[in-house]
Formats: sequence, structure tokens, C-alpha cells
Amino acid sequence: MSGEIDTARKPLTMRELLGISARGFLMGSADVVPGVSGGTVAFVVGIYDALIDAINALNLQFARRLLRGQWRAAFADFPWQFLLALGVGIGIAVLTMAHFLSWALTHYETLVWGFFFGLIVASIIVVVKRVRRWTPLAVGMVLLFAVVMFWLVGVTPYEMPHTPLFLFFSGALAICAMILPGISGAFILVLLGQYHTVLEAVVTRDWLTLAIVASGCALGLLLFARVLKWLFSHYHDLTVAALIGLMVGSLRKIWPWKLTLLSEVKPDGAIAPLVQQNILPAALTAEVLMVIGLALLGLLLVAGIEWLAGRGHLAAPSPTVAESAD
Repeated sequence: MSGEIDTARKPLTMRELLGISARGFLMGSADVVPGVSGGTVAFVVGIYDALIDAINALNLQFARRLLRGQWRAAFADFPWQFLLALGVGIGIAVLTMAHFLSWALTHYETLVWGFFFGLIVASIIVVVKRVRRWTPLAVGMVLLFAVVMFWLVGVTPYEMPHTPLFLFFSGALAICAMILPGISGAFILVLLGQYHTVLEAVVTRDWLTLAIVASGCALGLLLFARVLKWLFSHYHDLTVAALIGLMVGSLRKIWPWKLTLLSEVKPDGAIAPLVQQNILPAALTAEVLMVIGLALLGLLLVAGIEWLAGRGHLAAPSPTVAESAD
């Protein structure tokens, strides 16, 4: 992975903490929407590598120090400020944006997807720059994973049981997708038939259900982050190429104009689409122009963030973690 780990402990300033929380808010807002990945946002705002490194700091050495009561030594080498600030931003976004996005997707679905379509297209352009050397194998990885993701987002969601055990494993799978650019953790919940259950738990503050899902997320995050770190360390370009393919394939899910082929009636009377087909708009209406405008706004937003990052205005502080001896 890019970026060296600084073993010298340095407290983060309030400005840095607020900046990290703001990035976390953007990630959390994206994660609420099926089809949009918080990992993509982390890539764009320049904290993806820092995020993976920070998660991997939750290692055996850290756990041993906690069990021995060596709290000061444990947290001296642990990026708790970075993770806490990021977690606060993500948490605020989930608790606040769930209401707004649920409402917006119900009343202005096409406009919302148009905006996010522009965001993802621009994000793909940003991530392409992270491939150090393009080879035929790297191009093949893009094509392969684009096809896989294109097929995956077309799979009909299944209605699964809402038992605590299944909610736990759903959270573990969703968090793995959530930290991958291109795959939405919320979309994984949709495929597993748990999205509405989890969203309703957020809206109604069902803390028991949220705790079960969060426990699964914690386990999945700790395990999968280590896999990602190894892949980035040994196969950086191929891994990034695979992520680009996933992002390209995910565009099928967030194409704004769709024709519903199969739907279902929920217990509350709401009609939810099950199978949809992407179509082109029949005419250049005012709504179509608004969708195009919002897509361009999404493109410009990512371009602006990339420009600011390039000038150093959005340089995210790297979390300080100690090299593990495990």
C-alpha cells in the first residue's frame, strides 16, 4: 500500500480531526445508498490507505496490551483519534442521512441516481490514476471484475430470515463490501434481503438489531482489512485494477432510468422493485435535463475534491500506527 507508516506518535489537531470526521460523514452518506460505496469515497478524499492501515492496527499486540492492563502503551501506538473521528462522522451520517435518503429515493429516485452516477464516473477516473503501470493483465482484471459486478448487481434479491445469526453474518459481508471501492455494503444487504430491516432499525433506533449487525461488521472488518493490506502490498496494480472493474460494473445499478419488470408489495403496503431493466429516456424532458445536470454536478464535485487534494488543501493526516511484531 502507498504511504509509509509513521511510528512517531503525533496528536492530531482539532482541524485535522474535523477534517477526518467530514470525510467520515461523506463515507457514511454513501454507504446508506444501495449501489454507492463508502470505499469509493475514501479513495476520492485520500484516506483509503490510512483507513486500511488504521484497521490493521487492531492486532494481537494491541489486544495483549489491553488484556495485561497496559492501556497507555496500547493506545500510544494505536490511531484511536483517527478511527474515533472517522467513526463519529460515519455514525452521524448514518443516523441523519438515512431519513433524507430514504425520502429522496422514494420521491426523487431518478434525480438521486443521476447525481451518484456522476460521482462514480468521476471516481473511476480518480482511481485509474492509482495504477502505476498498465499491463495486459491489469486491463484483463478490469474487464473481468467489471463483468462480474455487472452480473452481480442484476441478481434478484432474496428474502432471507431476519434472525440474529443471519443479521450478524449479513453485517460481516456488508462491511467487507463497504470498504471496497465499487461495491456497496448497502447493496449486499439488499441482495440478502436485510436492507429494509437494517434501515428501519436505524430510523426507529432499534439498538438491539443495530448492535447485532455492528458486531458482524466489526468481525468482517478486522478480517478483511488484513486481506486487503496483503493484496495492496504484493499486487498493488492488479488489486486497484480489480477495484476499478468493480466500480465500472456497479454503474449498472445506479443508471438513473429504469423499467421495473417485477416488484413486490411490502407489509406496509409499499411497492418495492425486484427486477429492473436499464433504459434510455424517451424524450429530453425537464427531468432528464435535471438528471444530466446533477450527474455533471457529481462529476465536478469529485473533480473539485481531487483538485483541492492535489494542492494539499485536503491532505488527510496519516494515522500513526506501530509496526506489528505479530
